[in-house]
Amino acid sequence: MGNLYADHTPAPRITVNLITSSVHAYSVQQHRNGTKTAISLKSCLMTSLVFIDGHAGTTGLRIRQWLAERRDLNLLTLNDTDRKSAPARRQAMSKADVTVLCLPDAAAKEAGRWALEDGNRIIDASSVHRVADGWTFGLPELSPAQRSAIRTAKRISNTGCYPCAFLLLIRPLVDAGLLPAGTPVSIHALSGYSGGGRGLIEHWESAPAGLEAHPYEAPYALDKVHKHVPEMHRYSGLVQAPQFIPAVGPFACGMRVQIPLHGGLLAEGTTAKAVYEALATRYANETFVELMPYDGPDAGTAHEPPRDEWSFDPTALNGTNLIRLQVVANPAGHLLLVGILDNLGKGASGTAIQCMSLMLGLDEAAGLPRARPQPRRAVA
Repeated sequence: MGNLYADHTPAPRITVNLITSSVHAYSVQQHRNGTKTAISLKSCLMTSLVFIDGHAGTTGLRIRQWLAERRDLNLLTLNDTDRKSAPARRQAMSKADVTVLCLPDAAAKEAGRWALEDGNRIIDASSVHRVADGWTFGLPELSPAQRSAIRTAKRISNTGCYPCAFLLLIRPLVDAGLLPAGTPVSIHALSGYSGGGRGLIEHWESAPAGLEAHPYEAPYALDKVHKHVPEMHRYSGLVQAPQFIPAVGPFACGMRVQIPLHGGLLAEGTTAKAVYEALATRYANETFVELMPYDGPDAGTAHEPPRDEWSFDPTALNGTNLIRLQVVANPAGHLLLVGILDNLGKGASGTAIQCMSLMLGLDEAAGLPRARPQPRRAVA
């Protein structure tokens, strides 16, 4: 493959971590001796190289965890000294087949500029490029055409956690004409505190704050337009941006997104069962989208087991790449749409891995956990 470094810049220490048994095992390191050093990557030619820029953060760590058993990829890793070095990161991006950015918005914006200039393929897990021109939205289940767009894209902006659930609940209804595009929509969502990154994690887990025993959710961002609203608006098909009321709860991971729809907002003649069937049709063949059985007034069967305090547990799918959708019908004609997911799983790392695999022509579901945890129930 030749020399990795064409100039006289001191070479960063790079390790290619093999997570495949189909090539010759070896370890490669670049020493900071001020001279050009060549690396042979011939034994990696049969597999793809992936660089996670920001592998020590919450999203990056989860991606590394879920890629650990893959046998069709190699991870290109910078050591602790070089992982914050701009030249080292840019060189690593140029050598990877796909780079996943798990960075704060400002750093992701800079890395996105490098990718554009150098022609690299990247997936950005930050929010900075979600509605930017020239970027493909990274949510494979968004529409029937989205996977094809992701496969051929150079630059992917990964979905946010809240928008993942909102879009999968709302977009099929708009597409089917069941929810008029001009409908004003409100969202109430509850997330674990890991969604705010290291700063929020430290705040909620600090002893002086006393928040781990907090008895109720804490709404936030009520006085500003949340950074996820633009992508909710752009990709939902709605004419108006939704009203979004997010909250944080005293748990690390997990998410519940609720969308109340007054019966008067639905297209004339639309029933809860029609809404359910639209979602069932859209996601019939989706591996990671689970639609709970319909139990509206016209279903003819009761919900089994009966709903209780655990039925909408935001932590129910933690550790998986699943998202669970529910249509809850009210006899007055109103609806409640509910999405439950792991905010670091399907809401971030898992979807990024799906996009990465699609871009590399690999199995989209490889390495992604689907086993549903046992539901928690009150003891009689």
